[in-house]
Amino acid sequence: MRVRAARLLRSGRPRPFASLAPPPLDAGGVATPRWPEWSPRDFFHFELLHQSSRSAARVGRIHTPHGAIDTPGFVPVGTNGALKFVDFDRADAAGMQLMFANSYHLLVHPGADVVARAGGLHTFIGRPHAPLITDSGGFQVFSLAHQGEVLMPGEAPPREAGSRAEAAAAYEPPSSLKGARPLAARLKYAQDGGGAPMVKLSEDGVQLRSYRDGQMLFLSPETSVDAQKALGADIIIPLDELPGPHADGAALERSLRRTHAWEARSLRHHLKAPQRQAMYGVLHGGLDERLRRESAEWLCSLPFDGFAIGGSLGKERAQMLALLRFVTPMLPHERPVHLLGIADELSIPEAVLSGIDTFDSCWPTRLGRHGTLLTRSGRMRIGKAVYRDDYGPIDEGCDGFVSTNYSRAYLHHLWKAREPLVHGLLTLHNIKFMMDLCANTRSKILANEI
Repeated sequence: MRVRAARLLRSGRPRPFASLAPPPLDAGGVATPRWPEWSPRDFFHFELLHQSSRSAARVGRIHTPHGAIDTPGFVPVGTNGALKFVDFDRADAAGMQLMFANSYHLLVHPGADVVARAGGLHTFIGRPHAPLITDSGGFQVFSLAHQGEVLMPGEAPPREAGSRAEAAAAYEPPSSLKGARPLAARLKYAQDGGGAPMVKLSEDGVQLRSYRDGQMLFLSPETSVDAQKALGADIIIPLDELPGPHADGAALERSLRRTHAWEARSLRHHLKAPQRQAMYGVLHGGLDERLRRESAEWLCSLPFDGFAIGGSLGKERAQMLALLRFVTPMLPHERPVHLLGIADELSIPEAVLSGIDTFDSCWPTRLGRHGTLLTRSGRMRIGKAVYRDDYGPIDEGCDGFVSTNYSRAYLHHLWKAREPLVHGLLTLHNIKFMMDLCANTRSKILANEI
């Protein structure tokens, strides 16, 4: 079944899912089937260890089939089932527990069927005793589409060349760090393609071209779930739509209706064979409080094992924090809450005050690969000349492998000499920094300091 599902994702045209059609919609466009009552699972549950007396911050532990996750916690992103330049032994020693892998990239290569035959993603990547989370593939599909200037229904053309950069939140790395992805050249298959994957969006799902070889792919709620079951992660995500940065209010509302229908189909398909996997519901609605409330209330009525906050959270950190303060009180306290795609040293300490439990982002590791180190005294650009004769540790007080073994001068030398080793060392240090940040945050919550 897993192999057949994986092959379906690579088919040239959508397959009908008559028996898996979404349930009827009410007047608001929201699916209203009968759902089983939610209850903690024997293989997955959230344990609340301490609730701060000063805020909504809390310390907890998420129990999964492959190990526990201390919260609040940072989740490094291993896009292709690997951390760039860093092996798992080093990352685990730095404190990594949960790792995020991207279903879309794994579907493109090597394929869900290859991973399934290996015994699942844990076995395939050689990390059998640590938890994993995979996404639906939707974020990559839609973000690649928007990067290629493919306009989704209801969007207006950008008014100026910098509009995509303006859509990036201020708490995310600057566009120079996001950079031109290595995939960009692969997207240019033909002059008439405009350098973008050819996305066709419908109620059934989304059809696009592979960034790797141009092959047609089709992703639906059901095929996404099947693929994630073939991968076998501990936590999986339902298919959702990511509205473009130019979507107007009407388009945002239509997108939310579609996302809710897709999430209902995803959950129903998942519950047919849970396979000791948990599924998180994803809250959407952009900056519209009415839509965010509607999304939260509807998802909370369904038996999701946890919740993830997704979609646009604004251009500034203040907007994001205000939105989190608005949304999180609506979510059940007995289930974990994840913030999708945001995890920097400034946002995490403030976001935990709203009750966020886990954070994923490729930003800290990408920052390291681009020569910037995270330290207790601020960000350090190791390529600056001031570090050429600086023989001190990267970060005073850090007991990580990099800080205790290498000086700033040596890392500066490696960076200037373009030694490949330096990318792994800088990345590893940033992982350690983020893990220490979360550990220190947990200590402050336990002491009711925040």
